[in-house]
Amino acid sequence: MNHTAGIDAHYDLIIIGAGSGNSIPTPDFDDWSIAIIEENKFGGTCMNAGCIPTKMFVLAADTAFDAAHASRLGIDASFNGADWKAITERIFTNRIDLIAAGGEEFRRSEASANVDVYDRRASFSGPKTLVTGQGDEEKVISGDTIIIAAGARPFVPDWATGVAFHTSDDIMRLERQPESLTILGGGFIAMEFAHIFQSLGTHVRIVNRSPFLRSLDSDITEAFNDIADATYEVHKGRTVVSAAGDEHEATLTLDDGSTVTSEKLLIAMGRVPNGDRLNLEAGGIAANGTQVAVDEFGRTSVEGVWALGDISSPFQLKHVANAETRAVRHNILNPDNMVPMPHDHVPFAVFTHPQIATVGMTEREAVEAGFDVTVKLQNYGDVAYGWALEDTTGVVKLVADRASGKLLGAHYMGPQASTLIQQMITIIAYGIDLRTVPRGQYWIHPALSEVTENAILGLDLDFPEV
Repeated sequence: MNHTAGIDAHYDLIIIGAGSGNSIPTPDFDDWSIAIIEENKFGGTCMNAGCIPTKMFVLAADTAFDAAHASRLGIDASFNGADWKAITERIFTNRIDLIAAGGEEFRRSEASANVDVYDRRASFSGPKTLVTGQGDEEKVISGDTIIIAAGARPFVPDWATGVAFHTSDDIMRLERQPESLTILGGGFIAMEFAHIFQSLGTHVRIVNRSPFLRSLDSDITEAFNDIADATYEVHKGRTVVSAAGDEHEATLTLDDGSTVTSEKLLIAMGRVPNGDRLNLEAGGIAANGTQVAVDEFGRTSVEGVWALGDISSPFQLKHVANAETRAVRHNILNPDNMVPMPHDHVPFAVFTHPQIATVGMTEREAVEAGFDVTVKLQNYGDVAYGWALEDTTGVVKLVADRASGKLLGAHYMGPQASTLIQQMITIIAYGIDLRTVPRGQYWIHPALSEVTENAILGLDLDFPEV
């Protein structure tokens, strides 16, 4: 191999980030020389500090919540506290950390003989050239093809330098459960951790300048905020002026002069793409702020350099990153038959309490897009399984086009929302006419899926009589 002067190693493919990027090397790449660069743990955010461990915590929180509210079912049960050490050992010591370590071990083994692993931060030093390292040894490497999949990080405001704080990266690895926790933020991450800690026995205080989960359909946002306001100590419509404290206590001074003090502080104000940490300018790679700019196929402004996942995607979701990985892999291997990044009908769920899931347009978006809109709000409590659950807050909202019978959006809040919505994801993805759905299939009685059946039938559509 001919190396440029000053280059320690040249590769057919360099992958920056071992989250979704680690699944790029399929057998199609067995004859490629590959470098994988990961400064942290293999598996990325989802495995180590995001989707998977948080949902394992949510299951514990759901169980605690159900025990604390079992009297509604005539059951004499109670929540007597959480064994924080046992929970964290189950999640991290016995599961997550082993998988992350195993992923790196596999890439360093003879089974991945064509792969070199670099474990220091990477930054571009020139076109398709990176400075990185293995252990304490710095190296300069270059590649014919480069995939940037370096993810994102929690946003931290400037005032946070004056206080001890945590983010989603480390809050789950606390040595002990705090008695009180202030959460700054009102998005998905904030609401999931609010449920986790409150249900496990921590007193949760939430500070946010706007309604929680404000990007959802307005009916879901309003209903959720009513529940959250009654569940947590809420300081809504407030911003932080200053902060002080140490590892034992954190105090926020808000814009109305009030203060909020808790044992721990969690900053959950969103995530920032890591494009600003890669010296993209040296590589000639265009960016939109901290986000790597890509076209519809995942290509950056430099030929042979691609990006995927949270560092470049409009959706910071693991299932989107995985889908983008498949698209970029295909496009690299099939340059004459490329597929666009899969960004149509992207669903997501918020594993808070109640659970929330959504796909497609909100009612407002559908109206603004000019559709002849019909909507239906269907309560969980109106179907038999909802009776069994003694559910009083669960709701399904469907948004459809009256003229075509097509589903435009589906929004669920309540038990099993992330599972119930999958049928609607299929309907919207394949453009199925809702008028054929209710009587074109069986709905198991008395399963909770009947709430979807009733919601569809409640739309103002011209359904067949039989």
